[in-house]
Amino acid sequence: MAKVGKRTAAAREAFVGKENLSVEDAVALVKANATAKFDETLEIAVNLGVDPRHADQMVRGVVGLPNGTGKTVRVAVFARGPKADEAKEAGADIVGAEDLMETIQGGTIEFDRCIATPDMMPVVGRLGKILGPRNLMPNPKVGTVTMDVKAAVEAAKGGEVQFKVEKAGVVHAGVGKASFDEAKLVENVRAFVSAVAKAKPAGAKGAYMKKIALSSTMGPGVSIDVDNAVGE
Repeated sequence: MAKVGKRTAAAREAFVGKENLSVEDAVALVKANATAKFDETLEIAVNLGVDPRHADQMVRGVVGLPNGTGKTVRVAVFARGPKADEAKEAGADIVGAEDLMETIQGGTIEFDRCIATPDMMPVVGRLGKILGPRNLMPNPKVGTVTMDVKAAVEAAKGGEVQFKVEKAGVVHAGVGKASFDEAKLVENVRAFVSAVAKAKPAGAKGAYMKKIALSSTMGPGVSIDVDNAVGE
């Protein structure tokens, strides 16, 4: 069995016997034990009572975290002409059309968010098998297929987070950095949970939010009281 380091052992000890905490207490505990040599990300995972294999139980959406993610988001935009210029002016990292499609088909994906104008979707559609599994496929439901390229790029750069339920019924996301103030992290966590709650699909049966956990990149996780997180 691999030897556990002093930092990891101390972190685990701090979490013993602690579960179903309030959002405030969970944030304080995780933040205090995020002691890696880099600025760790606080990550939230929500276990949902849905089966995403059924279309009426799919959960997906987007939320603008009030205090951002602390992460530099690289944005690619499929657009031509004035809209391509608009994307560049808004701060997009990569802008293109067929040339960008060929770059992606060649295996180079150097972005975290992909936006497209509606007229570019026939081109982007050819990349479904590449972008889809990476949750990078532009989608009008989350505002990444739009003519308002400027707003979409600025939102992506400003801390907007997309979420989509995985096969196991889990939604997860980064909700800030360990260096953030506790109050700002609490606001971000509550904003994310609220967005997931509002995205409850019509086909969901029984308990929708079953468990919520918070952890840091290198640290243990702790469960959060669901009712506290959703404000009930």
